[in-house]
Amino acid sequence: MTDARPLSLGMVVGESSGDLLASALLRGIRDHMAPQALKSFGIGGPRLVEQGFEAWWPAESLAVNGYLEVLQAYPRLWRMRRRLIHQMCDVRPDVFLGVDAPDFNLGVETALRREGIQTVHFVSPSIWAWRKERVDRIRAAVGHMLLVFPFERAIYQTANIPATYVGHPLADQIPLNPDRHSARRRLIASGVPAEGPLIALLPGSRGGEVRHIGPIFLETAIWILERRPEFRFVLPAATPGLFRELQQILLRMGPRADRLHERMSLIQGQSHDALAASAVTLVASGTASLEAALFGLPMVIAYRMHPLNFRIMRRMAYLPWIGLPNILANQLLVPEFVQDAAVPAMMGKSLIDQHDDLIGRARLCERFAEIHASLARGCAQRSAEVLLEIARR
Repeated sequence: MTDARPLSLGMVVGESSGDLLASALLRGIRDHMAPQALKSFGIGGPRLVEQGFEAWWPAESLAVNGYLEVLQAYPRLWRMRRRLIHQMCDVRPDVFLGVDAPDFNLGVETALRREGIQTVHFVSPSIWAWRKERVDRIRAAVGHMLLVFPFERAIYQTANIPATYVGHPLADQIPLNPDRHSARRRLIASGVPAEGPLIALLPGSRGGEVRHIGPIFLETAIWILERRPEFRFVLPAATPGLFRELQQILLRMGPRADRLHERMSLIQGQSHDALAASAVTLVASGTASLEAALFGLPMVIAYRMHPLNFRIMRRMAYLPWIGLPNILANQLLVPEFVQDAAVPAMMGKSLIDQHDDLIGRARLCERFAEIHASLARGCAQRSAEVLLEIARR
């Protein structure tokens, strides 16, 4: 049964992965609403816009990473946040929903909550939440937290912050048994070769990430081709801007990339098809590593950032792993190569080993299926119920 009362929902989504998560949630809310009864607006990406979301700014405008990049963009982001807060206070949505992007959204949520606007945050800062000062900031900003990982419940119970575990929307979207043949056919239509084992390269969804790690991913592909020429590669770019960025990286590689041009397809979007059709993936730490696990795909996780950013984060002593599959399993399921360890020879050998180890791949797929089942909880439905309950108070 739908709720006929109109609902206005302010939202801020920080990048393409957040746009993917938020669009699933918005569909769930719409299932509860009468036609034309939902207005949503704020900062969002193309998937939200397709559902009638009014984007005051595009989600790409928040896609910065690392301390140095954030400092460089700070004046622009500060002006945007100030204008956004003023506009939200003018229209006064029933609920404001911040989707991920905590460094931007927590400040917005704090200001709006002071003005009496209900605030909900979707996707807890999964690592920062362990630091006491960040927990205190969340408590001041967020009226209710929607958790996507089960291990986060204990953190919020201890911190006395209202929270609901809703599961992960990608676990609901991605089938337990994806149609890999259909995915390969769709990739063939985009120029991916029909023959040869496929490796997906996913160097991130933000420009800063791609500039730091993209060249190493491509060098790794070249290293593999020099030893195993039967492999083919697919490199899905999350946005047109990243597509152009990757084209420029390939051009700067010069003659070294000649063989890669023959064996690799740079495509726009279709990351899920790339994961479904591939035998193994080299993926940057982040949501994409979880997507790969949900597709049951063996992987190597890699990450590189500006050296100063890395020194700062290393001193903060986060979890022993950076990849979501390893964090969720509470053990090192898949190899991680971070900063100076992210070198082509090591990552290339690890990818080949994972591809060739049929018994290990089967065991890994079993563990990934367990993770998938633990996260598939009807996230959109649960989140919609929480948001509607809060809006009606």
